[in-house]
Amino acid sequence: MEIKNSTVIISGGASGIGAATARLLSQVGAKVAIFDTNLSLAEKIAAEIDGIAIQCNVTDEKSIAKALQALFATQGAPRVCINCAGIIQSRRMVNQQGPMPLTEFRDVIEVNLLGTFNLMRLAAAAMIPLTPLGETQERGVIINTASIAAFEGQIGQTAYSASKGGIVSLTLPAARELAPFGIRVMTIAPGLVDTPLFDKLSAKAKEALVAAVPFPKRLARPEEFARLVVHIVENSMLNGEVIRLDGALRMS
Repeated sequence: MEIKNSTVIISGGASGIGAATARLLSQVGAKVAIFDTNLSLAEKIAAEIDGIAIQCNVTDEKSIAKALQALFATQGAPRVCINCAGIIQSRRMVNQQGPMPLTEFRDVIEVNLLGTFNLMRLAAAAMIPLTPLGETQERGVIINTASIAAFEGQIGQTAYSASKGGIVSLTLPAARELAPFGIRVMTIAPGLVDTPLFDKLSAKAKEALVAAVPFPKRLARPEEFARLVVHIVENSMLNGEVIRLDGALRMS
């Protein structure tokens, strides 16, 4: 599908891979709307790329509905929806303090899995009335963000892996359900990505993580995620699939 002049939603677009994707899509001519809970940071990125920033909590149906109404009034209905909003959690199911509080597990599922589905369904509903485009008669594309933890979750990742595994599992059935409307659904499962999260690690810890990546021997760059997003949007045969972006890393 043609990216130029298409309206694009990026949830979690105020930082990390979401911000990198917002920048690249703007460069190739998209009209970018950043949906994020951090409005001030979203506005900073939006000003940089001549996009718009809309405060939005993906776990709240009313918040998304309000954000979509604001989008309709400024840029029109979305052709592309990219779900990057998410949280990271690391805690054993049972540790010295006892069992993991159920609220912690629930919070991760709520943001990562339910939040993704919540925006997916409402964005898809907004795409369905649009005029089909080009030879393929495509109306839109939805790209979700999972993780290689969905496949090889490590100790302490029960909640995070479950949330990302759910995103992986919903990819194909969602693609099948939306196919009659000309809407594609894809998922990217990144490995280790060099975002500000890794700034908190010591040099030694970071070196150990890099050493685990077969090739290339480095962390992925947010811009590489963004370039894959662009290719997925433009390649209409990519549908119902999960693409790993991990340098052949398989977590131990």
